[in-house]
Amino acid sequence: MSRYLAILVVLLLSTPAFAQYNRGAGVSAPSKAYESVEEVVDGKRTVRQVEKKVSRDQYGNAGGSQHDLAVDGAFEGQTIVVLQLFNFSFEQPRAALAEKGFSVYRFNGAPKPDDLKKTLKKANQFWLISDCYGQKLNEEHAKLIKSFYETGKGVYIWGDNDPCISDANFISQYLFDVDMQGDTPGDKVITFRTEKNKSGILRDHLLSTGIENMYEGITIATIQPNEVLTPFIWGSAGNVVASFYDKKGRRAIVDGGFTRLYYKWNTAGTARYITNAAAWLANVERFGDKVVAKEFQKKP
Repeated sequence: MSRYLAILVVLLLSTPAFAQYNRGAGVSAPSKAYESVEEVVDGKRTVRQVEKKVSRDQYGNAGGSQHDLAVDGAFEGQTIVVLQLFNFSFEQPRAALAEKGFSVYRFNGAPKPDDLKKTLKKANQFWLISDCYGQKLNEEHAKLIKSFYETGKGVYIWGDNDPCISDANFISQYLFDVDMQGDTPGDKVITFRTEKNKSGILRDHLLSTGIENMYEGITIATIQPNEVLTPFIWGSAGNVVASFYDKKGRRAIVDGGFTRLYYKWNTAGTARYITNAAAWLANVERFGDKVVAKEFQKKP
């Protein structure tokens, strides 16, 4: 006779190099999962794998946090500084990020440069949400953000349809000489970009872990052509909505659709993408145990 002692659903598709990532890291459309079943047979404990079909949510994405990029609680103790210049509730993103261990320190409006400097000293990453009523940040803010970024800490720059781009463009131009423009109608769910499908998301990247379908935002700005950033999200009109930088140990994302942070939050892929982005920007590939919770650190 055998007795089941524990069941843990995990992915078998790939094994990440770091314990804070789920086993399916970098897989957008997992097709198989396994139950790890611990048994006692004749007094000996064994573990065997039982194949299990991946369940999907109502939007066609793999269901369950085990299909997110990061394991729940993996980034306990890490802080995301959010400089929010356009007013909306940030509570839904905050709650999603908390599941992965991130805390959020939010500036509602432009802080004094000295206050931003003090806060960034304790931050794992910095997120900027642009305003729709003119530029609020100045050269002192830009220098602080650039210095923070150059240490390898992650930066997420959020704009939206024109005119909600001034501060996003100010900082993205300061860091990358890249800007966003326009007011393109969206409000659609997109899937993978292919040679035939000019809209969609980049498949099988860490950022798109567990995401087959994703809401693009209402009206969105377009990242202008450049040779610095790598496109990641193409809107339903075929325009580049979001791009990332991942070179020289530095990571950043520039995004023209901040409405995804509050509008139709519970639709396709949004919460998962937000937590994937934070986990990726934490840059554990560079910082290792310094940015993960104690139980996920490598044993000496």
